[in-house]
Amino acid sequence: MNVETVMQELEALGKERTKKMYVSNGAHEPLFGVATGEMKPIAKKIKINQPLAEQLYATGNYDAMYFAGIIADPKAMTEADFERWMDAAYFYMLSDYVVAVTLAEADIAQEVANKWIASDEELRMSAGWSCYCWLLGNRQDGEFSESKIATMLEMVKNTIHESPQRAKYAMNNFIYTVGVSYLPLHDKAVETAKAVGPVEVKQNKGKSSFLLASENIQKAVDKNQLGFKRKHVRC
Repeated sequence: MNVETVMQELEALGKERTKKMYVSNGAHEPLFGVATGEMKPIAKKIKINQPLAEQLYATGNYDAMYFAGIIADPKAMTEADFERWMDAAYFYMLSDYVVAVTLAEADIAQEVANKWIASDEELRMSAGWSCYCWLLGNRQDGEFSESKIATMLEMVKNTIHESPQRAKYAMNNFIYTVGVSYLPLHDKAVETAKAVGPVEVKQNKGKSSFLLASENIQKAVDKNQLGFKRKHVRC
């Protein structure tokens, strides 16, 4: 399949209702409104194809960019490639659920995510923290430095309330993910969540909502989910 036939198939799967939902979350034209589950049959036909992924991502079409992440070859991508993808990721559904997810399967994941966390740019920060969430939820605990993750928890505790809005979501999710999926620091994550307390985030139209990692960690404990690991990062 080439870029034109993939775009035709994606367009045929688009639904106005899904499109409106994506737009309400920050997507803008061009886009078709394809539910992610509807993309799986096309992905099965293509499997991994980095050149095609690059062409699709370059279209600027949200659905094509998302699909590019599904068929990308993360191990073939360089740091410069990931930076280029981040430059084009104009809202969080691209930064956190396409770029960060793809990066999480690359050997350079932690190295790149560290730089993004330190960048002071909202979507790069969000993608960096999100990448660690995908990593911790998939890779074995032994692949991480316990002292590094502990230092990151301290950073979240000290900076989350003053961080950009999307970074707050990702940082809060980091506390939760450490608490559930990284057993060596479960207790520290619980302590951090309690110290942080409710995290206020601004919604559309200026409304506020509150994130509470401690409550969600406790729900996972109650459901016997400690130590949870995904088999695959990407769908």
